Amino acid sequence: MDVVTAQGTVRGRRGDDSVVFLNIPYAAPPVGAGRFQAPRPHDPWTGTRDATEPGPNAPQSERKLGRLDMSPYFGPGWISGDDYLTLNVWAPETAAADARLPVLVFVHGGGFVAGSTRSPLYDGAAFARDGVVLVTLNYRLGIPGFLHLPGAPDNRGLLDVIAALRWVRENIAAFGGDPGTVTLSGQSAGATIVGAVLATPEAEGLFRRAIVQSGSGLGAFTTEQAARVTRAAAAALGIEARAGSFADVPDRRLVEVIPELSGIDLRTATHYDPLIGLSPFSLVLDQQPADAVAAGRGAAVDLMAGTTTEEGNLYLAPFETLSSSTDADVTAAATRSHPEPGHLVETYRKARPLASSGELRSAIMGDALFRVGNRRLADAHAAHRSSATYVYSFAWRSPALGGELGAAHTVELPFVFDATALPGLRGPDALLGPDEPPADLAARTHASWIAFATTGNPGWDRYDVPRRATMIVGGEGTVADDPRGDELRAWP
Repeated sequence: MDVVTAQGTVRGRRGDDSVVFLNIPYAAPPVGAGRFQAPRPHDPWTGTRDATEPGPNAPQSERKLGRLDMSPYFGPGWISGDDYLTLNVWAPETAAADARLPVLVFVHGGGFVAGSTRSPLYDGAAFARDGVVLVTLNYRLGIPGFLHLPGAPDNRGLLDVIAALRWVRENIAAFGGDPGTVTLSGQSAGATIVGAVLATPEAEGLFRRAIVQSGSGLGAFTTEQAARVTRAAAAALGIEARAGSFADVPDRRLVEVIPELSGIDLRTATHYDPLIGLSPFSLVLDQQPADAVAAGRGAAVDLMAGTTTEEGNLYLAPFETLSSSTDADVTAAATRSHPEPGHLVETYRKARPLASSGELRSAIMGDALFRVGNRRLADAHAAHRSSATYVYSFAWRSPALGGELGAAHTVELPFVFDATALPGLRGPDALLGPDEPPADLAARTHASWIAFATTGNPGWDRYDVPRRATMIVGGEGTVADDPRGDELRAWP
């Protein structure tokens, strides 16, 4: 099937319920010094470009998480090639060019250093089957995407996402999508990017709704914090800390040096490390996205935001440190992220009198990384009342890793994409564990995402302050008012 875009004609292939177009460029290849510049338009092509096979992705190293098989999430690692600022489109097989269907643009996670459109989890066939055009995209990662460099614009990976949104506005109607009904969605690092795009003036008018899955409205580095990473990267490479010097370093070397940047202490006199040491890269902003939204940015965009109930388990259970955590580990986690660690630990112990040290450590880590920033973003957005705000908490517990994984970070994704039957997700050390997940949970979760992208209402009560209505996704699916509020109010 051929579709004519503004840059040229692309030929996709038919699936069971959809037509898929792979590896369509939305920006020029980021090569040489261009890796550290804002994205530029891609040159038009003549003839018909084959869009039936996946293409290259952003430079990255293979990513592993202890015993847990995360290959469906991270994908195959780096598939080299210059022309990787590309996107994939899934459209209903029967969609006419003038169908004007809702569009969902998904931004993958991976700690700002990994992931791509090749990840098996991000197959958009279920969205197309249910009448939504799905777009997934690659963006620059690691040093080319997020290192703060004098002489280069910050947040180049975020600028890539905005360039992809501009491509969608210009071209998605040819695939049956409605450029006026675009939902920008992301998970983890991708969700933090979505929150920042929501707060970016240059993105105004490019999307109507946003979904923030396990991201943070407080996840950006200050310039001071980012400069520490820059100095460490320059020292490791033996070059000057400026864009011109980094432009001479090949991609492979930029990837190889990233492990040398782990463990940098990013705490300053006024700020904690929002990623608590898990990644040396994040957005670099003068104002956190939640604060920009509180000031009025993104007020016209409907927002759905949420987390899993045991986010922190992903960073402990695969390494067998959930069960072995001690009281000292709990205190260390609190000290890394809170000005009054003793008070924080006391609050969590009071709220969870039967919790183990590992459970307390996981809760504090997950809240520092995601839930506190998610709450701040939702509160800021709901205050304007000019658009809708919805919040969820995904509670289904994976039996993986002997039952320790639980409702960890990323566990909701197979349900959102209605992809729980994917073979790589099943097994004792796979994301969903060895047992069958609830038969209807994927259908219900996926349907909520479809409903929000289509109507702006996922099917539960709107969120406001002080009620903070939150859909508990999993089990029967009920709405709770301000769940875990006592713990979350302990954060500044």
